Amino acid sequence: MVEHILDLPVEKQIFYAVLGFSWTVYLWEAYLSYRQRRTYRSTTSVPQELWKIMDSETFEKSRLYQLDKSNFSFWSGLYSETEGTLILLLGGIPFLWDVAGSVMTRVGFGSEYEITQSLLFLTLATLFSAFTGLPWSVYNTFVIEEKHGFNQQTLGFFFKDAVKKFIVTQCILLPVTSLLLYIIKIGGDYFFIYAWLFTLAVSLVLVTIYADYIAPLFDKFAPLPEGELKADIESMSKSISFPLTKVYVVEGSKRSSHSNAYFYGFFKNKRIVLFDTLLEDYSPLNKSGEPHPEQQEREDTSNESKATPKNKKQGCNNSEILAVLGHELGHWKLGHMVKNIVISQMNSFLCFSLFAVLIGRKELFVAFGFNDSQPTLIGLMIIFQFIFSPYNELLSFCLTVLSRRFEFQADAFARGMGKASELCSALIKLNKDNLGFPVADWLFSMWHYSHPPLLERLRALGSIKQD
Repeated sequence: MVEHILDLPVEKQIFYAVLGFSWTVYLWEAYLSYRQRRTYRSTTSVPQELWKIMDSETFEKSRLYQLDKSNFSFWSGLYSETEGTLILLLGGIPFLWDVAGSVMTRVGFGSEYEITQSLLFLTLATLFSAFTGLPWSVYNTFVIEEKHGFNQQTLGFFFKDAVKKFIVTQCILLPVTSLLLYIIKIGGDYFFIYAWLFTLAVSLVLVTIYADYIAPLFDKFAPLPEGELKADIESMSKSISFPLTKVYVVEGSKRSSHSNAYFYGFFKNKRIVLFDTLLEDYSPLNKSGEPHPEQQEREDTSNESKATPKNKKQGCNNSEILAVLGHELGHWKLGHMVKNIVISQMNSFLCFSLFAVLIGRKELFVAFGFNDSQPTLIGLMIIFQFIFSPYNELLSFCLTVLSRRFEFQADAFARGMGKASELCSALIKLNKDNLGFPVADWLFSMWHYSHPPLLERLRALGSIKQD
């Protein structure tokens, strides 16, 4: 079989190598998922280490939730891999490029308007992806998440949100892509440096404006009310010289009862964002009586999301919130954000440099059905998505390992602030609220978990003794 492939033209060798590696990765991921599903099925009782912190009812709920998610992931992954294979085998990429070209011709534009044709191609491709992915997204939200008490959306809200996301994405993606293609076209021999600097500038701008201008298009952000929690957050930030300017609460409960917290901003302008589902006294999901007034108003006026949650969530008390933020601030104090940015940009520069070497290779285009033209956008797709796929898989694994190391370091930072017990308590509550399963297959965990499993974190914090 291998000898037969080696006898083929180099274009065919490239094509089949890409296809073969894609299926190799899929089969590896399927094997890892099988191992983890086997863990879900076989671990039916609470491990002895968790007897004091997890009841059997919560353990069973989390087991069934994660089993449903894993089964869904298997079928959606199989569909995605099959779809991608058929697109390559049937020449879907050149076909869509020709469709875009035909539309251009009808409106009076010739082949010299490559950037315009590229944007039309990109729009058609994202539309296709949105439509084929929509049934899976609907099933995940309204069957799996609904079944396990997480979904807070109605169908109307879901589809309105999907359309809004598509429009906002296109408003960002198309101008950025057109400028990138223009830079590559006019950049000369050193275009890869200018392209890298451009993507660096775009990423920094997006990170800066996301929470202030983009995220509020989808979720409501409100300042955290004055009180003990806000005063304690400001005091803790000041104690480690974190340049905090604002603390927001985002109304995540209108979508899902999952919880989160993060900070953003550069230099002396840092903001902290807390999901309302994280706070035990703030979110309507944590109220057993009347729904939150703002959520009731949405119910009365637009019926965009559900006013009454299925399951009451614990959330975290003030001391636990501070412990969680101590962990997040640990990432900042230890320079994890800067390190991640440096690694990302080094990788970006390397990829653009290699792209500059490979973009002139006609056989890469011929391998994917482009015999008569070499569009820059198609070159970016082929090289970054297909040719670099082995490197991308290796890099992804290395970043997962590094992320897990950073998480342990951030936990240790919070412990150094005297918040170990509160962080343990918060991790247990969040694991329960999000139905996280505390037992993981070692190989699945090593490959996929950017955050250490609950048991490992509790052991590292000294809450659970190592056997």
